[in-house]
Amino acid sequence: MALARRVVIIGAGIVGTNLADELASRGWTDITVVDQGPLDMPGGSTSHAPGLVFQCNASKTMSLFAQYTVEKLLSLEKDGQSCFNQVGGLEVATTPERFDELKRKHGYGTSWGIKTRLISADECLEIYPLLNQDMVLGGLSIPSDGLALAGRAVQMLIARTREAGVRYLGSTLVTGIEQADGQATGVVTPDGTIPADIVISCAGFWGVEVGAMVGLPIPLLPMAHQYVKTTAIPAQKGQNTQPNGARLPILRYQDRDLYYREHGERYGIGYYGHRPMPAVAASLGTTPKRVDEKNMPSRLKFTPEDFEPAWKLSQELLPALRESKVAEGFNGILSFTPDGGPLVGQSPTLDGFYVAEAVWVTHSAGVARAVAEILTTGRSELDLSGCELSRFEQVQLTPAYVNETSQRNFVEIYDILHPFQPRESCRNLRISPFHVRQRELGAVFLEAGGWERPEWYEANAELLNYLPARWQPVERDSWSARYYSPIAAAEAWKTRTAAVLYDMTPLRRLEVSGPGAVDLLQRLTTGDVSRKPGAVTYTLLLDNNGGIRGDITVARILEDLFQVGANGPVDLTYLAREARMQTKATPSRSVQVRDITGGTCCIGLWGPRSRNVMAAVSTDDFTNKGLPYLRVKKANIGGIPVTATCVSYVGEVGWELHASAEYGLHLWDALWQAGQPHGLIAAGRSAFYALRLEKGLRLWGTDMTAEHDPYEAGLEFAIQTSKEGYVGHAALKGRSRETAARRLRCLTVDDRHSMVLGKEPVYFDGRPVGYVTSAAFGYSTGKPIAYAYLPKMVAEGDAVEIEYFGRRICATVAPEPLYDSQMSRLRAFRRDHRL
Repeated sequence: MALARRVVIIGAGIVGTNLADELASRGWTDITVVDQGPLDMPGGSTSHAPGLVFQCNASKTMSLFAQYTVEKLLSLEKDGQSCFNQVGGLEVATTPERFDELKRKHGYGTSWGIKTRLISADECLEIYPLLNQDMVLGGLSIPSDGLALAGRAVQMLIARTREAGVRYLGSTLVTGIEQADGQATGVVTPDGTIPADIVISCAGFWGVEVGAMVGLPIPLLPMAHQYVKTTAIPAQKGQNTQPNGARLPILRYQDRDLYYREHGERYGIGYYGHRPMPAVAASLGTTPKRVDEKNMPSRLKFTPEDFEPAWKLSQELLPALRESKVAEGFNGILSFTPDGGPLVGQSPTLDGFYVAEAVWVTHSAGVARAVAEILTTGRSELDLSGCELSRFEQVQLTPAYVNETSQRNFVEIYDILHPFQPRESCRNLRISPFHVRQRELGAVFLEAGGWERPEWYEANAELLNYLPARWQPVERDSWSARYYSPIAAAEAWKTRTAAVLYDMTPLRRLEVSGPGAVDLLQRLTTGDVSRKPGAVTYTLLLDNNGGIRGDITVARILEDLFQVGANGPVDLTYLAREARMQTKATPSRSVQVRDITGGTCCIGLWGPRSRNVMAAVSTDDFTNKGLPYLRVKKANIGGIPVTATCVSYVGEVGWELHASAEYGLHLWDALWQAGQPHGLIAAGRSAFYALRLEKGLRLWGTDMTAEHDPYEAGLEFAIQTSKEGYVGHAALKGRSRETAARRLRCLTVDDRHSMVLGKEPVYFDGRPVGYVTSAAFGYSTGKPIAYAYLPKMVAEGDAVEIEYFGRRICATVAPEPLYDSQMSRLRAFRRDHRL
């Protein structure tokens, strides 16, 4: 991009000033930062932030955001003053369940390269003498954590960026965003319009109002969070020379939703255990010309009755607090989202308008760097799939959904949550036409993207009585047994030996049409989608650096009509934006992208007897000759018109059967009745997930992201070697399977029963070298399976260890696929089995 682009950043808090700094350091010069508050203390969340920076959590991206924030804040210094006090962090466990959680968190730290240490109760007392020794069972020490002086950091960043030419406008209210021809062109203020080519909203909890100026729903809920300071504590006398100084680690008591830091001889206490207190930013009034600690729009009146339980709990954990009182407190506004992640990215409908919202001090510099990378190079070095603004479904953008789920995230912020744990509220928003039959079969539903998705069917429990010995599921530990049933073993068995119906309706289906449809898809994908109608292509969407931004299945229905199987809203946003740009640039090659998921349904019918089922319900030819692998055709099943695609996600012959949603129930019933003589059952996602791992199928967002290229992910087969000019093609030149420094590898657990769930560190020769992406029990192979990114020096047959709850599990790097490696089950299929 040209360095002359005019940038306006809305918000001069810790995110906006960091972003200005990141852009200026990359050579961008025409940058204006505008804030409704005074620049010395704008009055947003940054102005009251207690500054605790804890780096380690289950998200790799969020952990690395925090890690970079620590590095950057440590580098900021002026007149001998730093803006980061690296006192370390300590999380204590007062229950066995929490100590187990800390073991998992230690594993996350190892996976993401953050040094952590599990310590005993005695070691906790050595590090933090004020703790009640009768309560603490152990802890997690993170030496590189610490306290950010956010206000000071902002002032240092303002001073540094001003020297680089950044212009700041304080006490300036943004009243609108100018637009022209689908592009943001300026920021409107009472003093006039500031011209812009790029506008980035870093307005924090005011981001909802800024988004509304361009008709963009921002799924963010401002909520108040309690923070108090105590009177001086005798035990703290003389321990800190500065009134706001600290020497002890920042402390988290997550069993009771509390955290602590020193303020000289006083203590600061933050509490998440009170009732949710949602706020509306527009109701907070105009930011005053003079903001101070007691007078800022983000700092609401303290409600002492809500803090009473926290004070008693704090005095139990830290008995020294009994000699003090609560001196002052406030309810400070923070930003919460439906899934707890930040909101980063460009508007789906307005080019040049970006957001970086719901970003706390902990992740501020990391997010700013990612946005600067997007603007200057077109991509972030870190995977942003969990942060992408466009990741939410339309129903998840409604105020009712945002309010309910964001408040739930506040309540659960320190809870121990299982990776498969479903939402308890906002359920049954999206159900397939088969839902009534699934309930009759005793489906146990989990939720994703608003969809109710069967994990297993209780009606299949009786099959366990007939399950051959080699298919019997192993006993699991209590953690991996949650949200799981051994019924999945029976459903996997039936998939391999009979025929099974899988509800594939939640998978995203897009219709790409118009005279420029083939041009669009050829330009964006690694495969050749220009083949004649009837062809199906598994292919990749890459970024300009060759990173995998998605994998899709493209079925050419007619010359100018394609059906695309995509991953979610982010793929839709990307394809729709590119289609819009192509149509604008070349009207004769116009193309439209339409989401047809909600109006359609899909059944996956797979298994060695699936052709018998189809022969009983359709007169169309579903043999290898009539519908070969990776082909699509129109057909009739039980009198229902369908689009049948011959693909396999489980390693058995079968089809995806797409139909209009209005026919869905009839389609299910027709297949069900025809399949009973052939042992047909319905199966859920638990079995599906295991079967896809046995066949080496990669899952985007888990086994591959934009951080990985096709050779690292083992997806080089999806690249059409003779094809040139597609997005990412130039970046892949010179790369190969042999040059890849790391590779996604299949691991099998040696003891044949120890489970892992994902994100656990993998050790080779005693040192951590990678982490698990996906894991499941392989029912066909009789042992747990895990996939992990490992350096190229780790080869097939090598012994590795996976750390799970603090213990090492021995595993072996195995050749893949584990099931049907000779393709005998799919010998009629002519393309790679991993499709």
